[in-house]
Amino acid sequence: MIGERPALARGSGQHVLVVAGPDLAELLSATLELAGYRTSVAATGTEALLRAAEHRYDLVVLDAGLPDVPELGRGRRPPVTHRPPVLFLTAYDSLDRLVPELGLGEKDYVTKPFRVAEVLARMRVLLRGAGPARHHDGGPRYDDLVLDDTLCRARRGSSTLDLTPAEYRLLRFLLVNADRVLSKEQIGRYVWGDFRGGNAIEQLVSRLRRKVDRDGPALIHTRRGFGYWLGRPEPEE
Repeated sequence: MIGERPALARGSGQHVLVVAGPDLAELLSATLELAGYRTSVAATGTEALLRAAEHRYDLVVLDAGLPDVPELGRGRRPPVTHRPPVLFLTAYDSLDRLVPELGLGEKDYVTKPFRVAEVLARMRVLLRGAGPARHHDGGPRYDDLVLDDTLCRARRGSSTLDLTPAEYRLLRFLLVNADRVLSKEQIGRYVWGDFRGGNAIEQLVSRLRRKVDRDGPALIHTRRGFGYWLGRPEPEE
């Protein structure tokens, strides 16, 4: 049907721990329950750590703006044997302060104000285990291109790349699928949670390519009619 919205990503009974203040926790819990998830709620980061040490959750959705979150890395913490993935809800200007101290599993983020469709899409990616393969220093990499998911920063050689959240997410998707062509639809759904037509993806790729390939051999390539890929080009014969 023309104008019909695509179906939202749905769960299949996975247990999600929502860590947020009362109003946001109520909104998220109701939304996730309607989308097919089971939810529990923690009001603080400290309470979330205690719950994660006692119960096995499939995913944690954490408001990074909670007052005690920056303090979680200090002092003694309860041991967490099962490490669920974490979806951070964070303000754009706080991306560089996302804490790795939760000691949990794969991480991703959605910037506030967020759309429900994007939260559900990011949750589905994390639950599928589609996060990046990690290098020994904690982040995915390809040659001299390194991502630091704890700080949401990217570096090529000795240069730090100044990326927007959408550019960072695109680079992350390309990097963990290195040497594989990704279609525009795949990229759109990963970056924004839905497919975007027009030239939105071309512009995003172009901006990212200028930053990543500025001071080194080109890593981001176009396969016309198919999509985009990251890797070293094959030598011409």
